[in-house]
Amino acid sequence: MTAATASATAGRPTPQSRRRPMWIVTDSITLAWRNMLAVVRNPQLLVVDTITPIMFVLLFAFVFGGAIKTPGIDYVTFLMPGIFVQTVVFGGTGTAIGLAEDLQKGIIDRFRSLPMAPSGVLIGRTFADLLRNAYTVAVMTVVGFLIGFRFTGSVAEFALALVLVTLFGYSISWLSANIGLRAKSAQAAQGAIFIPVFPLTFASSAFVPVATMPDWLRPIAEANPVTVVVNAARGLILGTPDAGTVLLALGWIAGIVAVFAPLAIWTYRRRG
Repeated sequence: MTAATASATAGRPTPQSRRRPMWIVTDSITLAWRNMLAVVRNPQLLVVDTITPIMFVLLFAFVFGGAIKTPGIDYVTFLMPGIFVQTVVFGGTGTAIGLAEDLQKGIIDRFRSLPMAPSGVLIGRTFADLLRNAYTVAVMTVVGFLIGFRFTGSVAEFALALVLVTLFGYSISWLSANIGLRAKSAQAAQGAIFIPVFPLTFASSAFVPVATMPDWLRPIAEANPVTVVVNAARGLILGTPDAGTVLLALGWIAGIVAVFAPLAIWTYRRRG
C-alpha cells in the first residue's frame, strides 16, 4: 500500500468501527437531521402534521362529545389523553411508510454503500418521527386548551404524561420500522401497519370507558398497551396518578423497543 493510499484511508471508518457507539450516534443524528429537513422543505408535510391533530381533537370533542357519557369528568378532559395516544400511534406508522419509500427509491441502497452505521439509519428515522410526534402533541395541547381542556394535576405530572405519550409513539415507530423494511412499496406498508394499529387504538380506553364495552371485549381492552398508556397519562393529567399503571406503561414502552428495535436492525442488515 502506498503512502498516499494509506493517508486517504486513515480517516475512513472501517465496517467494524462503524458499529462503535460514537459512529452510531453521529450517523443517527445526521440521518435524523436529513429526515427533519425533508419535512421542513416540504410544506405539505408540515401542514398535514399541523392540521391532522386539530381535526382529530375537534371532531371527537364536538361530534362524539355529546353522545359519550363519562361520569365525573368532562368528556374533553377524558378525551385528550386518548387523542394524544391515538395521534402518536398513527404518527409512528409514518416510519414504515418512510422506510418503504426510501427502499423503493434506492436511497437505502445508497446508505448501505456509504461508511455509515447500519443501525444509524433506523435510529435516525425513528428519532425524527419522535420529534414530529412531539410537535403534534404540542399542537393538540394548544387546541385542547382552546376548547376547554384543563389538567388538574401538577405541571410536572402533566409534563410526564406528555413525555410518556411521546415515548409510546417512539416505541410504535420501531414496530412500524419492521413492517416498512418488509413491505414491497409505501402503499403496502401503509396498509399493513394499519392492520394492527386500528384494533389497538379503538379497542382501548382512548375514547370510551372500558366498562361500557361488551363482556368478551373488556379483558382484551384492559390488557391492551394503548389502554395502559392512556390510563397512565389520564391519571397524571387528572392529578390521580397510579404508580403501578405508570410503571406498567413504561414497561410496555421498553418492551416494545427491546423486541422490535433489534429485530428491525437485523432485518435491515439481512436485506443488504
